[in-house]
Amino acid sequence: MVVVPDLPNLPPLAQWYRDDKLLTPSNLLEMSVGGGGARLTLPHLAKDDEGLYTLRIFTKDGTAEHSSYLFVSDAAPSVAGAPGAPMSVKAYDVNADYVLVSWKPPNTVNEAAITGYFVDRCEAGSDTWVQCNDAPVKVCKYPVHGLKEGRSYHFRVRAVNKAGISRASRKSDKVTALDAAESERLQVIQIEGKYDVVIKDDDLEGYVTIPGEPTDVHASEILKSYVVLSWKPPSPRGRAPLCYVIEKCLAGTGAWQRINTAVTLHSPRYPVFDLQDGQKYQFRVFSVNSHGSSEASAPSEPVQKVDEDGTELPVGVPSAPGQVVATRNTKSSVFVQWQPPKTLKNLVGYYIDGRVVGSKDWFPCNHKPFKHSRFVVHGLIPGETYTFRVQAVNVFGLSDESQESSPIAVQPALGKGVEYATPSAPFGITMLSCDGSSMTLAWRRPKHCGGSRINAYYIDKRNADTLTWKEVNLSAVTERICTVDNLTEGIFYEFKIQAANMAGVGVPSDPSAPIKCEAWTMEEPGPAYDLSFSEVRGQSLVLLWKAPVYTGAAAVSGYLVDMAKKDSSEFVTLTQEAVSQRYLKVTTLEEGETYVFRVRAVSAKGVGKPSRLSEPVCAKALPGTQEIVAGVDEVTGDVFLSLEACEISEMSTFVWSKNYKAIGDCPRVAATAKGRTSRLTFTNPDKADLGRYSVAVTDTDGVSASHTLTEDALNTMLELSYAIRNPIVPLKHGLNYEILEKGHVRFWVQAVKLSPSVSYRFIVNDKEVKTGEGIKISHDVASGVIQMTVDLFTRANEGTYTVQIHDGKAKTQSSLVLVGDVFKVALKEADFQRKEHIRKQGPHFSEYLYFTVTEDCTVMLACKVANVKKDTSFHWFKEDDEIVPETPPNVVSGACALPIHLFSRKDQGVFKAVLGDDRGKDTSLFDISGKVFDDIINALAHNAGASASELVLQCTPEGIRLQCYMNYYTEEMKTVWKHKESKIASSEKMRIGGTAEMAWMQICDPSDKEKGSYSIEISDGVQTYARTFDLSGQAYTDAYEEYLRLKAAAFAEKNRGRVLGGLADVVTIMEDKSLSLTCTVWGQPTPEVSWFKNEQEVASNEHTRVTFEGGKFSSLVINKVTPEDSGKYSINVRNKYGGEFVELTVSVYRLGEKLPEPKLGQPKMATATPTTTAAPPKTPATPSKTPTPASTQVPKSPTLTPKSPPPKSPTPTPSRGVKSPTPPRFMKSPTPPRK
Repeated sequence: MVVVPDLPNLPPLAQWYRDDKLLTPSNLLEMSVGGGGARLTLPHLAKDDEGLYTLRIFTKDGTAEHSSYLFVSDAAPSVAGAPGAPMSVKAYDVNADYVLVSWKPPNTVNEAAITGYFVDRCEAGSDTWVQCNDAPVKVCKYPVHGLKEGRSYHFRVRAVNKAGISRASRKSDKVTALDAAESERLQVIQIEGKYDVVIKDDDLEGYVTIPGEPTDVHASEILKSYVVLSWKPPSPRGRAPLCYVIEKCLAGTGAWQRINTAVTLHSPRYPVFDLQDGQKYQFRVFSVNSHGSSEASAPSEPVQKVDEDGTELPVGVPSAPGQVVATRNTKSSVFVQWQPPKTLKNLVGYYIDGRVVGSKDWFPCNHKPFKHSRFVVHGLIPGETYTFRVQAVNVFGLSDESQESSPIAVQPALGKGVEYATPSAPFGITMLSCDGSSMTLAWRRPKHCGGSRINAYYIDKRNADTLTWKEVNLSAVTERICTVDNLTEGIFYEFKIQAANMAGVGVPSDPSAPIKCEAWTMEEPGPAYDLSFSEVRGQSLVLLWKAPVYTGAAAVSGYLVDMAKKDSSEFVTLTQEAVSQRYLKVTTLEEGETYVFRVRAVSAKGVGKPSRLSEPVCAKALPGTQEIVAGVDEVTGDVFLSLEACEISEMSTFVWSKNYKAIGDCPRVAATAKGRTSRLTFTNPDKADLGRYSVAVTDTDGVSASHTLTEDALNTMLELSYAIRNPIVPLKHGLNYEILEKGHVRFWVQAVKLSPSVSYRFIVNDKEVKTGEGIKISHDVASGVIQMTVDLFTRANEGTYTVQIHDGKAKTQSSLVLVGDVFKVALKEADFQRKEHIRKQGPHFSEYLYFTVTEDCTVMLACKVANVKKDTSFHWFKEDDEIVPETPPNVVSGACALPIHLFSRKDQGVFKAVLGDDRGKDTSLFDISGKVFDDIINALAHNAGASASELVLQCTPEGIRLQCYMNYYTEEMKTVWKHKESKIASSEKMRIGGTAEMAWMQICDPSDKEKGSYSIEISDGVQTYARTFDLSGQAYTDAYEEYLRLKAAAFAEKNRGRVLGGLADVVTIMEDKSLSLTCTVWGQPTPEVSWFKNEQEVASNEHTRVTFEGGKFSSLVINKVTPEDSGKYSINVRNKYGGEFVELTVSVYRLGEKLPEPKLGQPKMATATPTTTAAPPKTPATPSKTPTPASTQVPKSPTLTPKSPPPKSPTPTPSRGVKSPTPPRFMKSPTPPRK
């Protein structure tokens, strides 16, 4: 092949590259320069020569490149059906008698699969080829051993399939079998920088006879066909020639046997072929020379062969490539792209195959593995339709075929005789950010798209000091921004970019200026980018841009826009303050003048780098420029915005935006285009659609316009839209359903107006339903209601319901979907109403149990009943125990209630009301617990809080008590006592409690620390009721004095003399009997005791004896009573704290006389038994007067309260005596009256 580019003025230096690798002259490559041309000759063409050839020309003005892809087909096979020849045969890991040969597999299209390869060798200068392997090897590498040290060899490979053997590959470069370790045993020492002295390790080791043992025995290649053993030569090794002996054993057995008995091995490599599948082996090596053998090396790790699919090592063919996409390119070529395989496994390239649609035969599109994931297939028949597939290649062979591409006809992308339609070059490459190892680049779109939409960009990079370009992205970049990774900090890089469309990849851009890879660390933001224009008019335009990629140390808060006339360096800042949006309408331009713009981002850290200058723009509207028109469609009534473009191309599209943000797929609007006109239709316009709308026409010279939709304009168009759409039957309500009693379901729709001629039909699950058994369909013209009633609603009724209405020219329909959870709710309600109807045929609850709270804080469980009669029974239960209320329930009244007095936690539980007669029974349950219990307590608290009195101060012997009276109090209420706004917790110092009528807080043993404001807060969950009392100043002083007085009085009351029991009120005894009046007395200190008869003290004598024993028991004994002993007796018990005077009456009667009647006001008592003590009463009464002058005055009431009426006291029992100095017994506990 001869490539002769047309190059006038040939520069003095030309370099040829194949796949970006520099070529040098050889027997396979001839190069010449001269005569105004550069020539590359390939005298022995083979598939190895296929690839992308590039000629780089160096001149004083710079560098130019010209490239062309060379396709090389297989020669005809020696046997029909045999595979093509392998290629790229290389020999490496060269040793004294060993070398490893590798190659690339050929493409198999219609041939049978390759089953293996034969490797041949020949000595340099000879034409005799010797086959190295007896059986075909399945992988694309083979270890050749048995070479002769010092001789040179060539190698070639032949592929084998069931049809035969292929032609031989091109022979490899010459290699010489040498001991690779020999050079490592040489040391070179320079003397005075002039002389080199070479010293061998043998000279340093001294005289060594038996060598050392080898080390690091391991498997360097593990495959199904063979295992290659490798090791390090011994040290010391001696000067005698060295060879190796290898032994193997099954792992863990220790049964060693020699494996290279017939081979003298000189290299530290050896292939082992005869290992059994599934077994693990260990190997060891001995060093041997003329003096003897070394010790055995350490055994290798266990080794097991693996198959091509890989069981222990990651080997095997790659997975199939992904989706294959073919697009038009030229009239004879197609651009093919594909996704790389998910599993690469040391991928070496791809084979691309094609076939004519309708044919079964595939043809190869390339004959040497191609490294990239995009390829241009040339030489196709114009007008023919093709499909393509791809296979991935590695050392183990070819992957499965990918899925076929969609069929594509070969023709120019634009047709109409235009052969090339790729985009022009992008330009304006700009760096947006750099972190020291990557750069983010942006660029401007090509000025010409080539007639189809640009769908991909490809970026190449190179070190500014080199000429080799490297691809950055294998897969397409769809946006005009890309981050290039894996860069070296401090290095200058150049970039070039190509755009692609359906026609293929366009020409590359000019290389960018060298850009240094240096991390950005400034605090200010980076540059904005992608400046563009819209709505260019004579005096205004709209400038748009994108936000910086690099934001610096703070978020971007706005932008400054600068403007200058073209070719002027005097920029004027258009905004006094930074604008937050990324667009700006620029006004006050001079028509016909050309301007350039730049944008600077602003943050809290300052003003950032300016953007790249915009393209120059002339302030002049395009001829025939139209503005956006707002209107209403006369047929549909749709509100729309419309633009008629003054120019358009075949590939133009209309891009609508709101507030200069692309609308895209938005449910609120729909964009359509017809010819040069585009319309943006609002689906359901309202205030959310107000704003500024703009539209730009792509692939034109900037056709664009904008329109602001105001509320007034929208309302006007909505009124017009309604008038246009009026012929549609307007509905007040769409199709809906309701559950009727008996469980019937009514489906209904209501129109605004219906005429008598209206027609309609109901469709359920795509089937029309008509009036029949269980279904009634009707309508009412006056109300506009159309309805369908289903008597028995079951699971079979799940589905979609639709009603279609025709009324004159107008028509409409409405649907209702009753499936899933929605249907389950309806079915459940219908079943409930059906059961309710059955329940209501007998006595039933029209309202189930509920609770109310009366003004006196009685909790009432109430319910309402219906359809009852006189003999209908009603019973109350709690936890299945019947409750019999004081007032029997009256079911005929229609309501029943159960009062719960003094409600508290003990009333929690499940209450049940049962209603029944001969027609049936109904039950209502009410669970008073949890939230229900809390609601009742809150209701009680609401009533109690509203009725709460002001705080009342009450002194007691224990301290000062604050009391709050209310209708009802229970400890379950949310009440809080506070002192100086601090919550009080109940303690020994501050006791909190209450009764059914009041809540109280007692300060025990008060001190000055307890002075201050006190309050009680009663909360009902919504409202808080507070009452306060200021316990300070005179109020505290008076209370404290009263507390001290009551404390002393209580102490005296506790310790005064008193009668504890033993005396009756009346004693009746027969004459001549002995009377013993005995009682128990107490007092601290021990009291004095005196007995009286008719207010005269009784003295001891023979007839009457008075005793006082142990300070506890006092007796009056009368021997042989006579009628004169009748009378009023009394006992006076006293000490220094006071005493008690108790009276009784003794009546003596003669034998045969009638028992005397007790005196008026005294209880009738049983007759005393002789010689027995009269029984004491259960509750001793208190006397109303004191016969002794020593009686003490009754103390004042200990209540310190505002004036209020005194409490009513029950009528006292006739008094028997007076306590002194304590209050009389008949007085109530010192509780103040309620307000």
